Amino acid sequence: MSGKLTTHVLDTANGCPGTGIAIALWQLDLKIDSKTLLKTTKTNHDGRTNEPLLTGEELEIGIYELIFLVGNYFARYGNYPDPAFLDEIPLRFGISDLQVHYHVPLLVSPWSYSTYRGS
Repeated sequence: MSGKLTTHVLDTANGCPGTGIAIALWQLDLKIDSKTLLKTTKTNHDGRTNEPLLTGEELEIGIYELIFLVGNYFARYGNYPDPAFLDEIPLRFGISDLQVHYHVPLLVSPWSYSTYRGS
């Protein structure tokens, strides 16, 4: 079995999937303090990306960062402060096993967020 990386955004303030949220995926090299942009995408109607973020040979052992642009998402609702309390949410995590599924969900409101390693 080949590993993969996926994500999912749930809007806990409005009780729905986070639809249309822009996401950037970066690979980090902390030894030389560099970041490489691997992919940009948006969530679909279910708060997920249409395809895994990384699969097969794209997936490498290392440190990654997902940046979720939630400020624009909550601004569409029109009843949240400007400027937004949360705008871009970075989630940094490590991948150590290329044979497993890494699922990194984001549970978010305009004022808080949490994550965990899902399945």
